[in-house]
Amino acid sequence: MNNRVILNLILSVLILFSTACASSSGKSTTDTGRFPGKEKVAEDLSQYRPKYETPEATATARVEPTNHVNDKVAVLMDTVASVNKNIKYAQGYRILAYNGSQRQDVMSLRKAIISRVPDVKDYLTYQQPNFRLKVGDFFNRVEAQQVLNRISDLVPNAQIVQDQINIDKSY
Repeated sequence: MNNRVILNLILSVLILFSTACASSSGKSTTDTGRFPGKEKVAEDLSQYRPKYETPEATATARVEPTNHVNDKVAVLMDTVASVNKNIKYAQGYRILAYNGSQRQDVMSLRKAIISRVPDVKDYLTYQQPNFRLKVGDFFNRVEAQQVLNRISDLVPNAQIVQDQINIDKSY
């Protein structure tokens, strides 16, 4: 019984709110066509829009900047460029293609790699009794991986290692 009273109370409140929201304005109304009996109120809000006067087209004088910094910036850029020219090394990546004691193996592998990727520089070092062949100067792993993919059939055990690389100043 108590639930029925609460349900009737909720339904009556809903009916009250739904009828309170109906349009009671005396302004002109139009039928929306979608829902019979529902009408849409047409309001004219143009009176509330701000109105601006358009300025007449007049020739204005060109404003010249008064605080020129171009010369200062050029001097700073030249300083940075001269400092950058002195940098020869950076941290990067190389491909470790061979690490072993067989001289003939490392020399034949070096020739094969040079023929496959002639634009990449190789570095052959010898620390008794091992030869170490590293390939390339790469700033990121993606560049090194691309070259590694090209030579992976020649050197299946090759791996990418972090190393100090030479910076090419030819550009």
